[in-house]
Amino acid sequence: MSLVVAVQMDPLDAINIAGDSTFALMLSAQARGHRLFHYAPEDLNYSDGRVWTRAHPVSVQRVEGNHFRFEDPVSLDLGEEADVVLMRQDPPFDLGYITATHLLERIADRTLVVNDPANVRNAPEKVFVLDYAEFMPPTLVTRSLDEARAFLAKHGEIVIKPLHGNGGKAIFKVGSDGANLSSLIEVFNTAWREPHMVQAFLPSVAQGDKRIVLVDGEIAGAINRIPGEGEIRSNLAVGGSAAKAELTEREKQICAALGPELKKRGLLFVGIDVIGGEWLTEINVTSPTGIVAIDRFNGTDTAALIWQAIERRVAERAA
Repeated sequence: MSLVVAVQMDPLDAINIAGDSTFALMLSAQARGHRLFHYAPEDLNYSDGRVWTRAHPVSVQRVEGNHFRFEDPVSLDLGEEADVVLMRQDPPFDLGYITATHLLERIADRTLVVNDPANVRNAPEKVFVLDYAEFMPPTLVTRSLDEARAFLAKHGEIVIKPLHGNGGKAIFKVGSDGANLSSLIEVFNTAWREPHMVQAFLPSVAQGDKRIVLVDGEIAGAINRIPGEGEIRSNLAVGGSAAKAELTEREKQICAALGPELKKRGLLFVGIDVIGGEWLTEINVTSPTGIVAIDRFNGTDTAALIWQAIERRVAERAA
């Protein structure tokens, strides 16, 4: 099965090919005989039921500084000329991101969009996870300083982060004395109109924040991300380090609870974050990462698993 694959993503010249999950997916697709096109989300167009974009046919290779080659751009009708759209641009999950999901939703009955655009829109990382509160640390969603103070008094130490943040950005720990809490809430309320996420601080974060990848609802692998010296954040983008990981029984229980719902929603490539082997903090559906590190530690091929799931979905839709 040879597919036409349109990859909606950030500029290719800016990626780190050593660890970029989208690049790994593109390499795998190319090796399987699929034809690749690259475009940016801001290049989407709509008229009379059609969604199209200016896209570059592209080939990729794992050569630093010479990792892709564009052909002349073409007008690509995503509903008629593409078999698969990979929605892989990085957050922020802003109105631009949301608008792209609305446009792609209009061709999702004809072209497989991964992940499903309507369900990406309806499952923000730190909001969707609230459906699984039984696995989460104590959590408050608020803009209120008084509520945050009461939560701090109850839990001793807390972490505050943007509800739609990504990559470990703007995550702050507040100690039991509450120093800077009012200033932080003031800054957060100025920067963001939506509420913020406040959670009980988990000392077990020092043992790592595990990224577990699920493909079509099934566990594909995991890595443990260890915070850097003097850090509470373990994201690799902010200095965390990766280590080989095995899943705890609690983590397997979490995956078993999530898996059927992810599959039903068309959330085919998902990365969940679990702290200390037991506390679920995020369900990442917009542009999950981590498969390169997982495969390096485990000798697996997660990109191939994802393409097998995509090809299976395409075949089922065509039947």
